[in-house]
Amino acid sequence: MIRRAMAADVPFSWVAEDAVYGVGDVEGTLRRACKSYVLGVKSDHYFDSWSGKPPVAGTAQEIARDLDPSASQRLSAGEGTKGARLHDWAYCELADLDADEYTETKSGLWARGLLIRRNTSDGDLAFITTWCLDGTGIQTLVSVKGHRRAIEDSFETAKNELGPDHNETRSCHGWHHHASLVMLAFAIMAVIRCRTNDVTPPKRLRMPTIRI
Repeated sequence: MIRRAMAADVPFSWVAEDAVYGVGDVEGTLRRACKSYVLGVKSDHYFDSWSGKPPVAGTAQEIARDLDPSASQRLSAGEGTKGARLHDWAYCELADLDADEYTETKSGLWARGLLIRRNTSDGDLAFITTWCLDGTGIQTLVSVKGHRRAIEDSFETAKNELGPDHNETRSCHGWHHHASLVMLAFAIMAVIRCRTNDVTPPKRLRMPTIRI
Protein backbone atom coordinates (compact mmCIF):
# COMPACT_ATOMS: atom_id res chain seq x y z
CA MET A 1 0.00 0.00 0.00
CA ILE A 2 2.83 2.39 0.82
CA ARG A 3 4.61 1.66 -2.46
CA ARG A 4 1.38 2.21 -4.39
CA ALA A 5 0.77 5.52 -2.61
CA MET A 6 4.26 6.72 -3.49
CA ALA A 7 3.93 5.54 -7.09
CA ALA A 8 0.72 7.58 -7.34
CA ASP A 9 2.50 10.64 -5.90
CA VAL A 10 0.21 10.80 -2.88
CA PRO A 11 1.67 13.60 -0.74
CA PHE A 12 2.62 12.47 2.78
CA SER A 13 5.53 13.04 5.13
CA TRP A 14 4.88 10.55 7.94
CA VAL A 15 3.68 6.99 8.43
CA ALA A 16 2.35 5.86 11.82
CA GLU A 17 1.20 2.37 12.79
CA ASP A 18 0.87 -0.13 15.60
CA ALA A 19 3.13 -3.12 16.02
CA VAL A 20 3.01 -5.31 12.89
CA TYR A 21 4.86 -8.28 11.47
CA GLY A 22 7.61 -7.48 8.99
CA VAL A 23 8.27 -3.98 10.29
CA GLY A 24 11.78 -4.20 8.80
CA ASP A 25 10.37 -4.26 5.25
CA VAL A 26 8.24 -1.19 5.99
CA GLU A 27 11.22 0.61 7.50
CA GLY A 28 13.43 -0.10 4.50
CA THR A 29 10.80 1.11 2.03
CA LEU A 30 10.25 4.37 3.91
CA ARG A 31 13.94 5.06 4.45
CA ARG A 32 14.71 4.69 0.76
CA ALA A 33 11.89 7.13 0.02
CA CYS A 34 13.02 9.58 2.76
CA LYS A 35 9.68 9.36 4.55
CA SER A 36 9.54 9.77 8.31
CA TYR A 37 7.85 7.14 10.45
CA VAL A 38 6.77 6.16 13.96
CA LEU A 39 6.15 2.40 13.88
CA GLY A 40 5.07 0.34 16.84
CA VAL A 41 7.25 -2.66 17.70
CA LYS A 42 7.02 -5.47 20.20
CA SER A 43 8.85 -5.47 23.52
CA ASP A 44 11.43 -8.01 22.28
CA HIS A 45 12.44 -5.90 19.24
CA TYR A 46 16.21 -5.42 19.34
CA PHE A 47 17.86 -1.98 19.18
CA ASP A 48 21.46 -0.81 19.33
CA SER A 49 23.13 2.57 18.95
CA TRP A 50 25.93 3.52 16.58
CA SER A 51 29.15 5.36 17.31
CA GLY A 52 28.69 8.93 18.43
CA LYS A 53 25.53 8.16 20.39
CA PRO A 54 25.08 7.05 24.02
CA PRO A 55 25.67 3.28 24.17
CA VAL A 56 22.35 1.41 23.98
CA ALA A 57 21.85 -2.25 23.18
CA GLY A 58 19.15 -4.75 23.94
CA THR A 59 15.46 -5.37 23.53
CA ALA A 60 13.06 -2.44 23.80
CA GLN A 61 11.88 -3.80 27.15
CA GLU A 62 15.44 -4.01 28.50
CA ILE A 63 16.32 -0.51 27.32
CA ALA A 64 13.19 0.91 28.97
CA ARG A 65 14.01 -0.92 32.21
CA ASP A 66 17.53 0.56 32.34
CA LEU A 67 16.52 4.14 31.53
CA ASP A 68 16.98 6.78 34.20
CA PRO A 69 13.54 8.06 35.31
CA SER A 70 14.70 11.60 34.58
CA ALA A 71 14.87 10.69 30.87
CA SER A 72 11.07 10.72 30.67
CA GLN A 73 8.83 13.72 30.26
CA ARG A 74 5.06 14.05 30.40
CA LEU A 75 3.67 15.09 27.02
CA SER A 76 0.29 15.19 25.33
CA ALA A 77 -0.36 12.98 22.31
CA GLY A 78 -3.42 15.07 21.44
CA GLU A 79 -6.86 15.82 22.77
CA GLY A 80 -9.19 12.99 23.73
CA THR A 81 -12.75 12.84 25.00
CA LYS A 82 -11.50 13.64 28.51
CA GLY A 83 -8.92 16.26 27.58
CA ALA A 84 -5.22 15.97 26.80
CA ARG A 85 -3.96 12.39 26.42
CA LEU A 86 -0.93 12.57 28.70
CA HIS A 87 1.74 9.88 28.93
CA ASP A 88 5.35 9.72 30.05
CA TRP A 89 7.64 9.61 27.01
CA ALA A 90 11.35 8.91 26.58
CA TYR A 91 13.39 9.10 23.39
CA CYS A 92 16.69 7.35 22.67
CA GLU A 93 18.48 8.61 19.57
CA LEU A 94 20.40 5.65 18.15
CA ALA A 95 22.09 6.83 14.96
CA ASP A 96 22.56 9.70 12.53
CA LEU A 97 22.55 8.57 8.90
CA ASP A 98 22.82 10.41 5.62
CA ALA A 99 19.98 9.82 3.20
CA ASP A 100 22.41 8.95 0.39
CA GLU A 101 23.13 5.68 2.21
CA TYR A 102 19.64 4.56 1.13
CA THR A 103 19.05 6.46 -2.10
CA GLU A 104 21.33 8.21 -4.57
CA THR A 105 18.77 10.94 -5.30
CA LYS A 106 18.45 12.25 -1.72
CA SER A 107 20.77 13.80 0.82
CA GLY A 108 20.57 15.18 4.33
CA LEU A 109 21.00 13.89 7.87
CA TRP A 110 18.32 11.64 9.33
CA ALA A 111 17.98 10.20 12.81
CA ARG A 112 16.96 6.70 13.88
CA GLY A 113 15.61 6.24 17.38
CA LEU A 114 13.47 4.44 19.94
CA LEU A 115 10.45 6.20 21.45
CA ILE A 116 9.03 4.74 24.67
CA ARG A 117 5.56 5.53 26.02
CA ARG A 118 4.55 4.76 29.59
CA ASN A 119 0.91 4.85 30.68
CA THR A 120 0.58 7.21 33.65
CA SER A 121 -2.11 5.11 35.33
CA ASP A 122 -0.91 1.50 35.06
CA GLY A 123 2.70 1.87 33.87
CA ASP A 124 2.01 -0.11 30.68
CA LEU A 125 4.76 0.39 28.08
CA ALA A 126 4.62 0.82 24.31
CA PHE A 127 7.65 0.91 22.01
CA ILE A 128 8.04 2.81 18.74
CA THR A 129 10.88 2.75 16.22
CA THR A 130 11.38 6.17 14.61
CA TRP A 131 13.01 7.68 11.54
CA CYS A 132 12.96 11.42 10.94
CA LEU A 133 15.02 14.40 9.90
CA ASP A 134 17.82 15.14 12.34
CA GLY A 135 16.72 17.73 14.87
CA THR A 136 13.07 16.65 14.99
CA GLY A 137 11.84 17.16 18.55
CA ILE A 138 10.23 14.52 20.74
CA GLN A 139 6.96 16.49 20.84
CA THR A 140 6.67 16.16 17.06
CA LEU A 141 7.18 12.39 17.30
CA VAL A 142 4.60 12.16 20.07
CA SER A 143 2.08 14.26 18.14
CA VAL A 144 2.47 12.16 14.99
CA LYS A 145 2.05 8.97 16.98
CA GLY A 146 -1.02 10.43 18.67
CA HIS A 147 -2.54 11.44 15.35
CA ARG A 148 -2.92 7.76 14.48
CA ARG A 149 -5.69 7.73 17.09
CA ALA A 150 -7.77 10.09 14.96
CA ILE A 151 -7.31 7.80 11.95
CA GLU A 152 -8.37 4.80 14.04
CA ASP A 153 -11.45 6.70 15.23
CA SER A 154 -12.30 7.48 11.61
CA PHE A 155 -12.17 3.78 10.70
CA GLU A 156 -14.42 2.96 13.66
CA THR A 157 -16.93 5.64 12.66
CA ALA A 158 -16.88 4.47 9.04
CA LYS A 159 -17.56 0.89 10.16
CA ASN A 160 -20.43 1.87 12.46
CA GLU A 161 -22.07 4.44 10.20
CA LEU A 162 -21.22 3.41 6.65
CA GLY A 163 -20.42 -0.29 6.82
CA PRO A 164 -17.10 -0.81 5.03
CA ASP A 165 -17.04 -4.28 6.61
CA HIS A 166 -20.54 -5.12 5.31
CA ASN A 167 -19.25 -6.57 2.08
CA GLU A 168 -18.85 -10.16 0.96
CA THR A 169 -15.53 -9.67 -0.79
CA ARG A 170 -14.94 -12.04 -3.68
CA SER A 171 -12.12 -10.15 -5.38
CA CYS A 172 -9.53 -7.49 -4.72
CA HIS A 173 -11.25 -5.20 -7.23
CA GLY A 174 -14.60 -5.65 -5.52
CA TRP A 175 -13.14 -4.74 -2.16
CA HIS A 176 -11.41 -1.64 -3.50
CA HIS A 177 -14.58 -0.48 -5.23
CA HIS A 178 -16.60 -0.91 -2.04
CA ALA A 179 -13.97 0.70 0.20
CA SER A 180 -13.54 3.64 -2.20
CA LEU A 181 -17.27 4.39 -2.17
CA VAL A 182 -17.37 4.22 1.63
CA MET A 183 -14.38 6.59 1.89
CA LEU A 184 -16.05 9.02 -0.49
CA ALA A 185 -19.27 8.94 1.53
CA PHE A 186 -17.31 9.43 4.74
CA ALA A 187 -15.46 12.42 3.28
CA ILE A 188 -18.75 14.01 2.19
CA MET A 189 -20.23 13.51 5.66
CA ALA A 190 -17.12 15.01 7.27
CA VAL A 191 -17.38 18.13 5.10
CA ILE A 192 -21.10 18.48 5.86
CA ARG A 193 -20.46 18.10 9.57
CA CYS A 194 -17.64 20.65 9.49
CA ARG A 195 -19.82 23.21 7.75
CA THR A 196 -22.81 22.50 9.97
CA ASN A 197 -20.73 22.98 13.11
CA ASP A 198 -19.38 26.36 12.07
CA VAL A 199 -19.56 28.98 14.77
CA THR A 200 -23.05 30.45 14.86
CA PRO A 201 -22.94 34.14 13.94
CA PRO A 202 -23.79 36.48 16.80
CA LYS A 203 -27.43 37.46 17.07
CA ARG A 204 -28.34 40.87 15.81
CA LEU A 205 -29.77 43.24 18.35
CA ARG A 206 -33.39 44.01 17.69
CA MET A 207 -34.46 47.61 17.61
CA PRO A 208 -37.10 48.36 20.20
CA THR A 209 -40.60 48.67 18.76
CA ILE A 210 -43.56 50.70 19.97
CA ARG A 211 -47.10 49.41 19.61
CA ILE A 212 -49.89 51.91 19.03
